[in-house]
Amino acid sequence: MVMLAPEQQLEKLVYERPSSLEMCHTHYCPGCTHGVAHRLIAEVIDELGIQERTILVAPVGCAVFAYNYFNVDAAEAAHGRAPAMATGIKRVNPNSIVFTYQGDGDLASIGLAEAVHAASRGEQLTVIFINNAIYGMTGGQMAPTSLSGQITTSSPNGREVLSTGQPMHVAEMMAGLPGVVYSVRRSLHDARHVIQAKQAIKTAFEAQMQGLGFSIVELLSSCPTNWGLNPLDAVHWVRDQMIPVFPLGDYKVADALQSKRARS
Repeated sequence: MVMLAPEQQLEKLVYERPSSLEMCHTHYCPGCTHGVAHRLIAEVIDELGIQERTILVAPVGCAVFAYNYFNVDAAEAAHGRAPAMATGIKRVNPNSIVFTYQGDGDLASIGLAEAVHAASRGEQLTVIFINNAIYGMTGGQMAPTSLSGQITTSSPNGREVLSTGQPMHVAEMMAGLPGVVYSVRRSLHDARHVIQAKQAIKTAFEAQMQGLGFSIVELLSSCPTNWGLNPLDAVHWVRDQMIPVFPLGDYKVADALQSKRARS
């Protein structure tokens, strides 16, 4: 029997569930990157020490049960109305940290007006926008972010630009509004980009903590079930098909956040 030296018997902790993330089973499909996004947000909340004053406003969509996964206060908004509800919560609780978590159907379609007006007003909110180029919860219909030629259940011959327009570029659009201090796009398709996504989420929360204005992080995410791909092919589809249409980058970073830009 081989005896280990005391220092060899010590375990090295390499993974720990964030305190802001609940221990529960996920309802997301295998290979869906909503879970990755949830974990990144929870890690950021822990690292910033804001768990006790953070309030999530959950959307309608695949993430409708997001409040089950975060160990923070939360509210459920009507479809697309998360920014409006978040505005009210923040205004009556100005010391709280309020964020919405919204998909492309919720934010870029039915809730576009709420999102744009909240951003234009410079509400002190943080928005995490999940772009998977499709309506997930309702069965894979075409979304405002669906790619040109993309086959969905409501565009079986592929999205036709002449009749349905071009994919909507939310991060670029938000960057043009005066109340927005931080608007960036990141991806969750591999480890390096996941790390970059976390840093962007952290900067977005810090923008709110500093009272600078509206911040938004768009995350390119996979939807293997509705794309008809396995999980590995789905993240490759994000890399090969989505990123050329939705370039990653910083579309607006306020001067007060420039010092944090280098780390992301």
